[in-house]
Amino acid sequence: MAKNIVEKIDDSVKIETILASVSDKAGLETFIPELLKINPDLTILSTGGTYNKIKEILGNNADKCLQKVSDYTGQPETQGGLVKTLDFKIYLGLLTETYNESHQNDLRRVSGKKIDMVIVNLYPFAETIAKPDVTCEMARGNIDIGGPTMIRAAAKNYIRVASVVDPESYSSIIENMEKNNGCLTLEDRFNLSKKAFEHTAVYDQTIAGWLAARTLNEVHDCYKTGE
Repeated sequence: MAKNIVEKIDDSVKIETILASVSDKAGLETFIPELLKINPDLTILSTGGTYNKIKEILGNNADKCLQKVSDYTGQPETQGGLVKTLDFKIYLGLLTETYNESHQNDLRRVSGKKIDMVIVNLYPFAETIAKPDVTCEMARGNIDIGGPTMIRAAAKNYIRVASVVDPESYSSIIENMEKNNGCLTLEDRFNLSKKAFEHTAVYDQTIAGWLAARTLNEVHDCYKTGE
């Protein structure tokens, strides 16, 4: 099967649409207003508790820029937040390439937006398994699916998208955008991509290591099994 080979990209990409979904909300109270100060026309897509936090931060200004992912996709979040961001419209927005007309046609077909930045960090699996009374079910419930998928999609498409996984990066991102008229450069995006893949690799290894150390009896003891 023929593969698409990208030959042309933009070094600087203006950040116009972001998707934010974080477990660790530290730093958002500064980062989000500073992003909007740089680009007052910014669109922010968000989910669950992150949406509520950003709405609290922005107050009356939230209506101008903040939208629930469920309203954007037309698909409500499932019970307990089981599925929030795993949607075709989201991943077209993350993976489309600027100079690929077929990609752009697909995005137009679903009335989608190109997403220029994801701000995502993951369910606290390591913190959960560190608790002395942790059960297999408690650990299983803290295995993030949508978060790593978004991070990987954005990081793969570093030619256009910034994947932000660490609140410690917020200040340098703002500094770089202020110097570059609201844009992030290829260097910025590539460095964020490397950090993002390291983040998901450590996360997956933590899960794999914990599961490998469990016995089947521990799993059986955690559940009632059906007939």
